[in-house]
Amino acid sequence: MAEPALVEQPLEVHPLTPTVGAEVAGIDLAEPLGDGTIAWLSEQLVEHKVLFFREQAISVEQHIAFAQRFGELEVHPFSPQHPDHPEVLVLHNDREHPPYINVWHSDVTWRKEPSLGSILRARKVPAVGGDTLFANMEAAYDSLDEGMKERLEGLIAVHDNENFLAGMKARGASDAEVQAKREEFPPMRHPVVRTHPVSGRKSLYVNRAFTRAIDGMPKGEGRALLKTLFQTAWRPEVQCRFRWRPDSLAFWDNRAVQHYAAADYWPEERYMERVTIVGDAPF
Repeated sequence: MAEPALVEQPLEVHPLTPTVGAEVAGIDLAEPLGDGTIAWLSEQLVEHKVLFFREQAISVEQHIAFAQRFGELEVHPFSPQHPDHPEVLVLHNDREHPPYINVWHSDVTWRKEPSLGSILRARKVPAVGGDTLFANMEAAYDSLDEGMKERLEGLIAVHDNENFLAGMKARGASDAEVQAKREEFPPMRHPVVRTHPVSGRKSLYVNRAFTRAIDGMPKGEGRALLKTLFQTAWRPEVQCRFRWRPDSLAFWDNRAVQHYAAADYWPEERYMERVTIVGDAPF
């Protein structure tokens, strides 16, 4: 059987805010996309930090295939996975499983090479609530005064996955199992200010979920500085908010944004599937 022809689609982009987020129109992710379309989407991702797609009734396999056009896919070592596709992370909350990941963060910053980005697809969402917010951490860095920028130059932050390890323990994992996972994924050190590998723009690269300390800085001083930096993501001027509908997708640049899943919909059900693209070491 002949391979399907690659499709170059007439695309439009509609920003959600002046700072972050844009909805892509005129695209069908069920179609095999041409290289020109993928290159255009990559450019728009770097520019807008997160892209949104509506009415994409694609299969799990098509979701995976689309993500693979942007790089190798990672398997999350802690979170629940799709039974047939380990690359697909399942986020399922309902009355028996209340939502709890309501904290600003960048994904897997405890990895040596944190993810390039993730593509999250909504399968089932509450009638109201369950939005995801995104914060442009390049804009957050730009908002700092010159004195703070100079203070941050060359600083290194320590990131770990102790939240996930605690979850393993709560689910009944033995001390030996937890320690083995800790040794497999030890704490990582990344620049407090990272440089985007494509655009060259600088952004703040610390987050409340996974950043624990400033390397070489007294604990109290480091915590105070981190608290100040965490709060830069909280400003509405650097944010957008996305209201989900079934078959909506969000594709975010994990190198330049943080996100926050609003946990305001219990006891309603929310079922999402996420595919994540391997990134590179921050510099």
